[in-house]
Amino acid sequence: MPARSISTILVANRGAAAMRVIRAAKAMGLKAVAVYSEADAGLPYLAMADQALPIGGAAPRESYLNQEALLEAMRLSGADALHPGYGFLSENAEFAAKVEASGAVFIGPSPHHIDAMGHKARARALMAGHGMPVGASSAVLGEAAAEIAAAGAAIGYPVMVKPAGGGGGIGMLAAKDEAELLAAVSRARSMAARSFGVPDIYLEKLLLRPRHVEFQILADRAGNATHVFERDCSVQRRHQKVIEEAPAPGLSHAVTRGMAARVAGIMAAMDYDVIGTVETLHTDADGFGFLEVNTRLQVEHAVTEEVTGLDLVRCQIRLACGEALSDVLPAAPEIRGHAIQARIYAEDPVRMFPSPGPLNVFRLAGGDGIRVETGYAEGCTVTPFYDPMIAKIIAHGADRAQAIARLDAALAASHIEGVKTNIPLLRAILVFPDFRAGHVHTGLVADVLEAQKAVA
Repeated sequence: MPARSISTILVANRGAAAMRVIRAAKAMGLKAVAVYSEADAGLPYLAMADQALPIGGAAPRESYLNQEALLEAMRLSGADALHPGYGFLSENAEFAAKVEASGAVFIGPSPHHIDAMGHKARARALMAGHGMPVGASSAVLGEAAAEIAAAGAAIGYPVMVKPAGGGGGIGMLAAKDEAELLAAVSRARSMAARSFGVPDIYLEKLLLRPRHVEFQILADRAGNATHVFERDCSVQRRHQKVIEEAPAPGLSHAVTRGMAARVAGIMAAMDYDVIGTVETLHTDADGFGFLEVNTRLQVEHAVTEEVTGLDLVRCQIRLACGEALSDVLPAAPEIRGHAIQARIYAEDPVRMFPSPGPLNVFRLAGGDGIRVETGYAEGCTVTPFYDPMIAKIIAHGADRAQAIARLDAALAASHIEGVKTNIPLLRAILVFPDFRAGHVHTGLVADVLEAQKAVA
């Protein structure tokens, strides 16, 4: 397929995601069109764009999830491509198809890939059929209590109840026995229907304190795919990533690169295209097991960029326009040093509830090896309508120890007033002995919080 030339990208997102895409578009000599809700009218990245258009009210369904408003913004601006960022409609196959039907380029995987991977239970079956290691799980559960109980018993407790059509940790509930399972299924089904419009749920074997390791994939429209190494995203609270890094600490390069090559081969066999992240859980006993495929740019993409020197957003744009992978990546990238990202949330660092309010002071520290990504500036207001992440600080160093030191110094020197933030928790994680030693797992934040209680 010949590459398509584009001139104007509509950025269908907000905050740091919008800022990042606008920056990439401008670096490529392309025009960028920003959109904004009533709540975001004063945010600083809007001035970076060539044009900024209002798309509706503060609630996401009135603006960033409003497909017709976004399509109308494309028509008004003359944009011939749309970048969905991450979150919102970035993994909505129906919206991607509408963008393509309008004659524009959707800067993401083809709609059929988004659809195939969007239903987590069906995606597990699809990946397993292509040879991907997959842990014990069930099909989509029916309503009968006996069927649910049998599925739990077949997998073996503890199990995790998961919505098939969602993400972000919403509706994920653990169960250690049949009674807990039946209650969790009822709650999860309701949450899934309310949050994702899809009530389907299924079960996975609950691994205790696994590693969360993901593999970045780039692919062209001709069936060629490659990996850009791995990231470790094990440090989480409430199933939400807090700190991510590349490469994964404590795992041999031979092991991770072998799995990365295997994943890339599977995605190529499926004719997957543009960009994606294959997420896995890893234990020493079981190795890697498939979790899901995110058919979009990841929040944590910057750590891969820092260790490879690539601009993944520019790669994504070029691949979506039909360029060959061999032209986008003429040489195999190599890892240089280590990178760690901390997500700064406007939230209570102990109770972990959102903390909206004015950014009376908002000064994020820079320095050697430090990169800051944010969509806010001092004087802006963090509203309660969206995800409370207000910034990402990424540190790159010659090795992991230097990256940790640089990140901790940047967090210590950052000054935010008007909202509470999770910076105290982030710094506590960075100095925690297990983290320093590279012994990361999904229960590490809980260990840090317990240690803080013990000395309080």
